Amino acid sequence: MSALAKLDRLDEAEITAADTVAAFLAEQEAKSFLRFLTCGSVDDGKSTLIGRLLYDTKLIFEDQLASLESESKKFGTTGEDIDFALLVDGLESEREQGITIDVAYRFFATARRKFIVADTPGHEQYTRNMATGASTADLAIVLIDARKGVLPQTRRHSFIASLLGIRHIVVAINKIDLADYSQETFDQIVADYRRFAADFGFETITPIPMSARYGDNVTTRSRKMGWYDGPTLLDHLETVAVDDRTDDLPLRFPVQYVNRPHLDFRGFAGTVASGAVAVGDEVVVAKSGKTARVSRIVSMDGNLEAAATGQAVTLVLNDEIEVSRGNMLVAPEERPHIASQFEANIVWFGEQPLLPGRSYILRTETDQVSANVTALRHKVDVNTFAEEAARHLDLNEVGVINIATQSDLAFDPYAKNRATGAFVLIDRVTNATVGAGMINSALRRADNIHWQALDVNKASRAEAKGQKPAVLWFTGLSGSGKSTVANILEKRLHAKGKHTYTLDGDNVRHGLNRDLGFTDEDRVENIRRVGEVAKLMSDAGLIVLCSFISPFRAERRMVRDLLDEGEMITIWVDTPIEECARRDPKGLYKKAYAGEIENFTGVDSPFELPERAEIHLKAKDRTAEDMADEIEAWMIERGYI
Repeated sequence: MSALAKLDRLDEAEITAADTVAAFLAEQEAKSFLRFLTCGSVDDGKSTLIGRLLYDTKLIFEDQLASLESESKKFGTTGEDIDFALLVDGLESEREQGITIDVAYRFFATARRKFIVADTPGHEQYTRNMATGASTADLAIVLIDARKGVLPQTRRHSFIASLLGIRHIVVAINKIDLADYSQETFDQIVADYRRFAADFGFETITPIPMSARYGDNVTTRSRKMGWYDGPTLLDHLETVAVDDRTDDLPLRFPVQYVNRPHLDFRGFAGTVASGAVAVGDEVVVAKSGKTARVSRIVSMDGNLEAAATGQAVTLVLNDEIEVSRGNMLVAPEERPHIASQFEANIVWFGEQPLLPGRSYILRTETDQVSANVTALRHKVDVNTFAEEAARHLDLNEVGVINIATQSDLAFDPYAKNRATGAFVLIDRVTNATVGAGMINSALRRADNIHWQALDVNKASRAEAKGQKPAVLWFTGLSGSGKSTVANILEKRLHAKGKHTYTLDGDNVRHGLNRDLGFTDEDRVENIRRVGEVAKLMSDAGLIVLCSFISPFRAERRMVRDLLDEGEMITIWVDTPIEECARRDPKGLYKKAYAGEIENFTGVDSPFELPERAEIHLKAKDRTAEDMADEIEAWMIERGYI
């Protein structure tokens, strides 16, 4: 018997407002919970469907309804009828254009279940928004316009839903009223959908014919489709058995915060991502392998005997072992993978393409590390689902990549645990989220390769040479004078008895990088290789002079991150392109302007101005010797020579 039903048996005088509220909250707490999203192609009626659901379940207040009626007259697309899409199309630009742009979330509840629905955009350019909405959903409603059938965006959204671990699909054949409520049309679309989605791993596919505008088969059964004997949409949402396996998975407790308010208390705060934990259980620190037992479980409601998936708690251990934010407390008998290299699916969000070799920030639920995309294995054609060779991924494309991180991560394959197998990539320059990833597997070589400790280190090598290791990174346009200044400076350092080596852009392309061209992808790989060589030379105690156009900020920052603090000195030889073209020592500008050379920096390929240059040489009307003087004085002043 529910808490509210028990109140009905009491005398009215015995019931207080607090009793009523407590009973209501208890009943809501007992209801199961379903997260779902609507997706599909543009104008298939996703927002209208959610609006109709809210309207038919009496979850719109009178003032909201009045506002909706007014907005329908101003922005609506349904004549004199209420335009239910306006309930969730909240942005002014969405209403004016009649499209969904952002992801709109709505909470609602019926007598049988609680829901959070994400209304996602249908336009291809907003595919990344759809992926965001799908990342936490248990079920997807894929809408298909009965007049148009399966479209490319239907395929794309279904594929992304499968990648993101959604296993329950409702195929909502909408606008069936515009197809004369035809069973033949419905059956054909369902057959087409099942055919292309056969290998996606969906556990259930439930097709429902409906008209979101008029309410057919949304919350009440339509009288116009006697041939359909399946559930209404609401019936299905209220009863679908979404098997949440996270409680049955091994314990995963990502540590979000080390709570130490005073010397007598040290706890590890976080949310149980999967499994359960109880007082007395043995747990393991994932990365170090150290073990301890749980002595207390602290929550906002006081001490608990146990905590399950989704509960935010603080675990207190019986031993003082090292656990920091980003680590994970796990079940000792089933531990996660610990690796610094892995394969992953990626949905690319960035306006700039994903380029192998480029460095990004990788963020998991609680951890953050520097990472490089070491290989793009292939991209997926979302229309045919064929795997295609590719050198980069553009906005909204999907692919499979290899990633190497600067330090080990603890993770599970995404297919086994969505919480601990997901990550995002963040652009190091703009701090924008540019990709959503799902880990497939660890690359085993990460476990077999170890750094060999050496008795002679960088400091001892540098001391023997009587100098401070440094990488002087000359950047600027072709013809700016980088190589000339670097050559003069190296001669002076050599004359002082300093140990140096110059890596020049043209020279390394005769050997180390002879296989690379001048596409964006090859430029990234060119600088990555040179950065690794410069690091080795710096470890040898040398002063390394690197003269490269290096047009992209991300790659210059990648090199800086490879080196110790203060070791990279960026020298921007800032010569106007007009002056570089006038000099044109190799005749390259003439060919580039004539269209004989493609991807030439400053002409048809960008040069991103340095954000952090230790030395900025404004080179116009200055001699190379004068600029070398400035660099030499800077190095002497700061103790490099």
